[in-house]
Amino acid sequence: MDAQVSYAFHSERKMNPEKFKNQLVNQKTYAKLGCTQGWFFASLIHPSSRNIAQLTKVKVMQKAGQWQDLYIPPSIRSIVCLNLPSFSGGFNPWGTPNRRKQRDRDLTPPYVDDGLIEVVGFRDAWHGLVLLAPKGHGTRLAQAHRIRFEFCKGGADHTFMRIDGEPWKQPLPVDDDTVVVEITHHGQVNMLATHFCKSKSVYDPSSPRQDNEEDDSDEEDSVAEEYRKFGAADTFRIPD
Repeated sequence: MDAQVSYAFHSERKMNPEKFKNQLVNQKTYAKLGCTQGWFFASLIHPSSRNIAQLTKVKVMQKAGQWQDLYIPPSIRSIVCLNLPSFSGGFNPWGTPNRRKQRDRDLTPPYVDDGLIEVVGFRDAWHGLVLLAPKGHGTRLAQAHRIRFEFCKGGADHTFMRIDGEPWKQPLPVDDDTVVVEITHHGQVNMLATHFCKSKSVYDPSSPRQDNEEDDSDEEDSVAEEYRKFGAADTFRIPD
């Protein structure tokens, strides 16, 4: 859903770059494309073949070497995969699960260095607007180390995808072939961050949840201390 709007905006900007020099005009154009494509009334305008469940088979790996099918509700039209709690200008689609959901569904807050990918679904553009609310979030589908999309013949001849704001039109199989897109955690780097940064490390004392397990290993304590310097603020601080 959001990738199709981004693709349309990107295509128009490439054809008429002189019309996209003002930020306010760009935002209006973006909103206009979202309305004209019918995503505010997806259940009426878009056929059921545009549902994620009809387009692709989704699998997630929550334990090493064990792929399992991920159930996608029929109403979901868009899936967002996140490795940090920031999307589309700073929104947090995953939010912070309450204690009951953390216990019953084994969900955690969206830490930036836990190696997990948060998978969130949206029904339509109205559903996306809930992110404007203080505690608004999408439909939490899963947390996994890997996620795989398997596109087969049938649902449509193309779909839209986006990585880090760069959209493209993804052709889908027209015969018995299968298009596979797999996302996995590969590594991490230190990033500069302010004290008010919403992104939290799993080792940060101010994180919503802390494991109070004691360990006598000096080596692991030193590693944990290094991760606590999240944002590398101490590392690059100019001496007084």
